[in-house]
Amino acid sequence: MTPFTEKAIRIMKSIPAGKVMTYGQVAEVAGNKRGARQIVRILHSMSKKYDIPWHRIINAKGEIGLKDEEGKFTQKEKLETEGIRLIDSGKVDLVSARYQPEKNGEWGL
Repeated sequence: MTPFTEKAIRIMKSIPAGKVMTYGQVAEVAGNKRGARQIVRILHSMSKKYDIPWHRIINAKGEIGLKDEEGKFTQKEKLETEGIRLIDSGKVDLVSARYQPEKNGEWGL
């Protein structure tokens, strides 16, 4: 496993309930600001194995990134269970729900 992947997994696992991060935000904090697609691949292939709270990762617009209806419904339901409200357009309000880890804090950046 690459250092980027290890760091990304630690970051995603540390997102508290009721908060979200974007794919790009996780990638940037993990050390590759252009690595959002890598985050998608990590989530797709490693979520179950590493117990990653995949539902707390959304796209930069605040939208659920899954295309299939069942997946979207499941993610929306999990977010709402944690107290995250989706605004009228089906987006997460990133102003209130975005998790902002501190630089030089939890991950030694």
